[in-house]
Amino acid sequence: METKPLVGILMGSESDLPVMRKAAAVLKDMGVAFEMDISSAHRLPDKTADYARTARERGLEVIIAGAGMAAHLAGVIAAHTTLPVIGVPLASGALNGEDALHSTVQMPPGIPVATVAIDGAKNSAYLACSILSIKYPELSERLHQFREDTRKTLMEKSKQLQQE
Repeated sequence: METKPLVGILMGSESDLPVMRKAAAVLKDMGVAFEMDISSAHRLPDKTADYARTARERGLEVIIAGAGMAAHLAGVIAAHTTLPVIGVPLASGALNGEDALHSTVQMPPGIPVATVAIDGAKNSAYLACSILSIKYPELSERLHQFREDTRKTLMEKSKQLQQE
């Protein structure tokens, strides 16, 4: 695996950090180098656009973007790069993430954003790993092992429950 960041994790504000750290933890466990930053689509539009435009030349291969409420971050990033972008709608505001989910998933033709569940940062990282596994076969093995370990753990818990 590369030692330079392959995945960029962006969030709209510091309040998004507790959820987005879950994506970072998965990437770290999978041995995938990443970078993480705050870049608001509305309050830092130039920084956000520049991040997306320069991502490929900096070596990034996937971008994960988490934002709540209007949640335009992933879409703005996707508008400025052809790299895969994964949106994480975050639970916040009066609608508790429903607005973010709709904003993230409703992209116009030609500007796709893969979207995970509200607060689904872990799955965004697993999806990024799946995408990267096409190029990095060792990552495919790590994903397979993770799923096998999860299966074994659940089987053991099932067995324990049946014995109660």
